[in-house]
Amino acid sequence: MTSPRPQPTALPPATSSLLPGLKAVHIPTTSDTTIFTLTGGSGPPLLLLHGYPQTHLIFHKVLPELLPHFTCILIDLRGYGRSSKPRTSDPSDHNNLYAKSALAADCIAVMDALGYKGKQFSVCGHDRGGRVAHSLCVRYPERVKRVMVLDIVPTLAMFRATDRALATAYWHWFFLSQPAPFPEKAILAAPDVFAEKQLTRMLHGRKREEVFVDEAWEEYCKLFRDEDGVHAMCEDYRAGAEEDCDEQEREDSEGRKIKCPLMCLWGKLGVVEKAFNAKKEWEKVCEEGMWDDRSEAVEGGHYVPEEQPEVLVRHILAFFAE
Repeated sequence: MTSPRPQPTALPPATSSLLPGLKAVHIPTTSDTTIFTLTGGSGPPLLLLHGYPQTHLIFHKVLPELLPHFTCILIDLRGYGRSSKPRTSDPSDHNNLYAKSALAADCIAVMDALGYKGKQFSVCGHDRGGRVAHSLCVRYPERVKRVMVLDIVPTLAMFRATDRALATAYWHWFFLSQPAPFPEKAILAAPDVFAEKQLTRMLHGRKREEVFVDEAWEEYCKLFRDEDGVHAMCEDYRAGAEEDCDEQEREDSEGRKIKCPLMCLWGKLGVVEKAFNAKKEWEKVCEEGMWDDRSEAVEGGHYVPEEQPEVLVRHILAFFAE
């Protein structure tokens, strides 16, 4: 007999001075995983998914403008921030624990627990969160109404296009995905050095303080000082190099494509702009007519929500209000 899933655990509302007044809760999604969740606002549900190596705080600059229009749901993805960081002694289990399909299932469990069981919601995902959003669209097409992805193209397309320039720019993909415990030990030996390298390398000449406020910066850096957090982010990238690619190959061969409208924004100074035709890559994985022609490159680099919050708000309000 299956045991009932534990109920969400309410937390104090003031979790960050950057996001005041939101309701905080830990939502169990599996026997070993709870997802830190913040909710607020009114209107149709909009799930906001962060990327590596960040947390829900990446959306702190855009959230005040979104709350009057949407019920916003912010989570820390499995392995990041205040969510669980499950681990196993079996080195092959990163595929089960950190594949984007597993993180997508977490999102469905969160939305169900919040009262949206069987109902549609929209998704905006940055970086790794965009890859989770891609999995959500393909695996739960009846649940996702609209999707926006920020500064990515599909994972499989990234690996297939890897050459010297892309491997140099995205070296962390290949470092973090090395077998445990090598990358974990290297990061934990100098966590603050590694954190600064990772967070500033895509700023393209902008100063750190121009993009990251102090509280958000410190929250992101915490991950690199935490043994479980470091292991989790490495597992995320190991799964990305293995099961995520395998899943996308199976989905492509089965003709399973994104069935809802999709918009992509990316930084003019970043790798997506220089190395890819984002429209072409996303059209390949979308059903005909689902690519939104308002997709565009925006000023700046990788961190669209923190570098160009006004532009992102404008696009979100136009795209998700339809």
